[in-house]
Amino acid sequence: MTVTIVLLVALALVFDFLNGFHDSANSVATVVSTRVLSPRYAVLWAAFFNFVAFLFFGLHVANTIGKGIIDITIVDNGVIFGTLVGACTWDVFTWYFGLPTSSSHALMGGMIGAALVKAGTGSLLWGGILKTVVFIFVSPVIGLVLGFLMGVIVYRLAARSAPAKVDYVFRKGQLVSAALYSLGHGGNDAQKTMGIIASLLFSAGLLGATFHIPLWIVLSCHAAIALGTMLGGWRVVKTMGQRVTKLKPVDGFCAETAAAATLFTASAFGIPVSTTHTITGGIMGIGSLKRLSAVRWGVAGRIVWAWVLTVPCAAGVSALAYYLVRLAQG
Repeated sequence: MTVTIVLLVALALVFDFLNGFHDSANSVATVVSTRVLSPRYAVLWAAFFNFVAFLFFGLHVANTIGKGIIDITIVDNGVIFGTLVGACTWDVFTWYFGLPTSSSHALMGGMIGAALVKAGTGSLLWGGILKTVVFIFVSPVIGLVLGFLMGVIVYRLAARSAPAKVDYVFRKGQLVSAALYSLGHGGNDAQKTMGIIASLLFSAGLLGATFHIPLWIVLSCHAAIALGTMLGGWRVVKTMGQRVTKLKPVDGFCAETAAAATLFTASAFGIPVSTTHTITGGIMGIGSLKRLSAVRWGVAGRIVWAWVLTVPCAAGVSALAYYLVRLAQG
């Protein structure tokens, strides 16, 4: 392995760390805002389940990212560098302004931007791109619908129970739903970095003739995202946990369970969806069950605009980074 490849693998793990750091708010916002767990214990809980997710999921998402977005034959060190610079820059920018955007789609945008500068539109694999783009819009809707339906079922079952008893039961239940959501987060998001590292090594001839994901990549990516989750992105917690709608433990349980179900299904089909989108949809679904005005749709609208801008902005930064690398190489 050359020094350049080692540095690019390290940069990929930095992105994975930023993914966990940025998206940790999604994992812990509901359980913190409902005061089921303190912030310290919430991030430890989420980080543990982020790490052990590799025991429960296949590598379908990693394969989609690794060879389903751009033509793997055009991948080189410059493309990977541009991809990661674009994705990391957008993650840091949106973290600073407290916007819960998608690290997944920032990564995809980074891949598209670098590939376009190197090889044009012919290097893009539209099937994988369209599948991912469609789920930018589908995954929050699924989360919203499931959150709403979960709320309907749970509220009806608990209608004759004392509020104190409902609160007690769902404080315990939210530990389970938060764990499931963090499993889904680790199982979907860590795999995206695995795909980037594997495509880099494959293009350098270090994986042999067949594209695959070695175990050391799996473990290092899960460790990086778990570490990022432990340190936490607290700027985004307030937006997710309280600014979209006020939550009680029963609400947090419904939102997290809805989001976890969406993530589990997407991971099974190899679709790299946004954990941000799914949990936001779940929160809006359970909020709208009470009344539509319970959801602060203005905040939700700003979040949606950040989602829409993620792919083109990350692609733009990535394209510039790749172009500068090419100029430097003469």
